[in-house]
Amino acid sequence: MRVSYLSVLAAAGLLAACSAPKSEEGTAADTVAVAAEPAEEWISLFDGQTLNGWSKYGGGEVGKAWKVENGELYLDAANKESWQEGDGGDIVTNEEYENFHFKTEWKISPNGNSGIIFLVHESPEFERTYHTGLEMQVLDNDGHPDGKIISHRAGDLYDLIISSQEMAKPVGEWNQAEVIVNQGKLDLILNGVTVVSTTLWTPEWDALVADSKFKDMPGFGKYKKGKIALQDHGDVVHYRNIQIKKL
Repeated sequence: MRVSYLSVLAAAGLLAACSAPKSEEGTAADTVAVAAEPAEEWISLFDGQTLNGWSKYGGGEVGKAWKVENGELYLDAANKESWQEGDGGDIVTNEEYENFHFKTEWKISPNGNSGIIFLVHESPEFERTYHTGLEMQVLDNDGHPDGKIISHRAGDLYDLIISSQEMAKPVGEWNQAEVIVNQGKLDLILNGVTVVSTTLWTPEWDALVADSKFKDMPGFGKYKKGKIALQDHGDVVHYRNIQIKKL
């Protein structure tokens, strides 16, 4: 009987498929690669034009000392009535986050102080954002008095862990800050370098807090889900490109 070349190829292919070894999950056909699901997308927390998505800590609209201009969100501290009340005050995201990768760029004024505070539990029993939230310090290291205090410099986990490297740029220049919280693991990144890495909610963490200025704040560092705050410390500070990715 005459057999065509194509028929031989087809039969060989069928035989190879049938004789392929089985994996633990099933046959060779079961092991065909499936395209990975797309990673979570970055979510913009600041549209560059409005304060949508933000509110004043404790409730209400963002005070008018916080302004938007040229794609930047900044605290116009020179023109507000008083520090932490009236026109100013810390601002927080409307949404809470648990496992996340947050990033922004900040620029501090000469002698200025601010902070990125995260895992903030907004409740009437906690008067300030830092009564519950952890802070990545934003500072003019050379001009502000806090620059002389270990664990109070730019990039530090404020009053808890000092940066492994000094990565802050000179005052007036933009810095990129990142905060990653994932299943209790915390990493702080400043200008591309991981400057703090620790694990939250362990006996070692509790001991660290007990030896800090937060030791008498019962809610500090206890919440595994919370809002992100930008601090009003009475000084001009600029933020831009504020984004988050849920992990």
